[in-house]
Amino acid sequence: MCRNIKTLFNFEPPATHDEIRDAALQFVRKLSGSTKPSKKNEEAFTRAVDRIAEAAHDMLHEMETHQHPRNREEEAAKAKARSALRFA
Repeated sequence: MCRNIKTLFNFEPPATHDEIRDAALQFVRKLSGSTKPSKKNEEAFTRAVDRIAEAAHDMLHEMETHQHPRNREEEAAKAKARSALRFA
């Protein structure tokens, strides 16, 4: 599950709310061991996703770097090339 969490810091344009929330969802799924919580646990699951997304958003917007922002298309192409080598 966590293999789907991508680096979100230092990209131009910056990570969107949806990207941050998706990463938080993957993290909570990994911690809970469940992709879909039971009705009884749904509120706690959703609350955890919301809190983690908020904390991640704050962190990403407060962090600083002297590196130039990365390009999403270039990073995706590099990942695709690595995958092709690995699974050729």
